[in-house]
Amino acid sequence: MSEPRRANSTLLVLYLSLGGLAFAVLQSLVAPALSTIGRDLGASTADVSWILTAYLLSASVLTPILGRLGDMVGKRRVLIGVLATLLVGTLLAAIAPNLMVLIVARALQGAAGAILPLSIGIVRDELPREKVGVTVGLLSAIFGVGAGVGIVAAGPIVQHLSWHWLFWLPLVVVAVALAGAIFGIQESRVRTPGRLDVLGAGILSVALVALLLAISKGQSWGWGAASTVVLFVVGLVALVAFVLVERKVREPLVDMRLMKLRGVWATDVVALGLGFAMFGTFLLIPTLLQLPAATGYGFGKSVTQSGLFLLPTVATMVVFGPIAGLLDRRFGPKVPMFLGVVLVVVSFALPAVGHGAIWQMLASGILTGAGIGLAFAAMSNAIIESVPATQTGEATSVNTIARTIGSSIGTAVVAAVITSHSTPQGLPTDDAFTYGFWVCAGAGFVAVLASLALPSARRRHDQAVAAGVEDLPPEPAELHLIHNK
Repeated sequence: MSEPRRANSTLLVLYLSLGGLAFAVLQSLVAPALSTIGRDLGASTADVSWILTAYLLSASVLTPILGRLGDMVGKRRVLIGVLATLLVGTLLAAIAPNLMVLIVARALQGAAGAILPLSIGIVRDELPREKVGVTVGLLSAIFGVGAGVGIVAAGPIVQHLSWHWLFWLPLVVVAVALAGAIFGIQESRVRTPGRLDVLGAGILSVALVALLLAISKGQSWGWGAASTVVLFVVGLVALVAFVLVERKVREPLVDMRLMKLRGVWATDVVALGLGFAMFGTFLLIPTLLQLPAATGYGFGKSVTQSGLFLLPTVATMVVFGPIAGLLDRRFGPKVPMFLGVVLVVVSFALPAVGHGAIWQMLASGILTGAGIGLAFAAMSNAIIESVPATQTGEATSVNTIARTIGSSIGTAVVAAVITSHSTPQGLPTDDAFTYGFWVCAGAGFVAVLASLALPSARRRHDQAVAAGVEDLPPEPAELHLIHNK
């Protein structure tokens, strides 16, 4: 068989990075501006929160479906469709005259949640193996970076322009990424022929919509409210039904044999914990920095100034993502993943013990960026090295969903902690931040335990064979060293 064409690999990575960056920025960019958008459109706080909820639900439901579709009909083809949908959704949001149009636009944007699994699959198919780890590390870090950039940039954009520019600016990036996908990326020859599991997709959609609605709306509806409880029950029952259905159909949306692999399920648990912790820091640190200094524990910074404090977090994510790829090449994904989640725990334990000085905020942000940069990249590489090339899309899609659900839970829990520890004037107390940081550290500790469960290279290979997964990826350097001893 002739060697696949690998021309313009730098441009390929650039186009994929731009698409991922645009999606991640759009995910977090509107959060700091919700109150401004609500005032401009005359919408209540409860109604305007659907701007985030619609995006979240769409991303969670469509990511596994589009990831699987990419494995079946071609990752480039599906990526082009996803980027085109993101372009339309972003343009519609930029010109939205009312809240309903904006919510529809956000749902279209959420469909681009499949960009990461599709991009990772393309990199695995098209680049030489020695470049895959570092490149996947960069792409994974870009998603964390994009979320940070969104939080940092929202304040200045709304302050000096208007909330419509929250969409006009990313629109340019999306357009470049779409043009690059059309003219600069070749279609992969790695396919998984078959039909889309419509029944499984429908049941999974019900499960995710119910669970994420309950999580995202539980704070405003009440955690003990009938609607919240019913949604949780429906979501859990649908999730069980999904697993039972997927074990019986011939061509499942998600191959349950993959979920038996420690290299897969342990990585998904890490994604859940890190998603929780990452959005915890994006909520806690800016809120603490913006509180009036007269409280005795706030720093009195503006929205723009507090956003700038997250720049070190973003910068360290960019640096440590590729470093994780280098460590993976030498030691496998377990080492960078473990180091990353340990750094995340330390990054929250530090301000939990004391958060009265600026240096503590900066140190926490830097450690968070380094930890997430290492762990996000290691997660993607762990999935790649645990599953066959033909199932990269579905496995990384599940991991992306785990991260999204973790982010939703983290945002809801931290918001509940802050709300339950507030002054009569509605300001968070000092204890609110102490408890919030400890809660995030606890989520990080769960990720530490999960990372320790990740098998070594040889054990990962043996477990994949025992689970009946065929077409295994080439063994990493660590495994070759073991075999040669």
